Amino acid sequence: MAFACTIPAVATVQQDDTTVRITRWDFEPGAVTGWHEHGWPYFVVMLVAGILRVHDGDQVTDTSLAAGQAYSRPAAIRHDVMNGSNHPITFIEIEVKRPEALVISQGI
Repeated sequence: MAFACTIPAVATVQQDDTTVRITRWDFEPGAVTGWHEHGWPYFVVMLVAGILRVHDGDQVTDTSLAAGQAYSRPAAIRHDVMNGSNHPITFIEIEVKRPEALVISQGI
């Protein structure tokens, strides 16, 4: 059974070009993204510590993540994400549309 979407998460696209899409996601407690899948591999960087509750269609998994913690996922995995915390959370999602176009610096 899917999450009830009574509180939608708020997506704010910060950059969207031919190489990447960067989106800030803000979730009140219990807020959800709704069912979706990404067309590209992506990274998530937590700005606020919290619990991500992920529904994959079969199972619901809770993962506690610290502020600054990051993870990556491949494209084409259908899922729904809920804030399982009792406080608002925020993360940045970076979808890589063209990995071959990224320029990697050798240092700062």
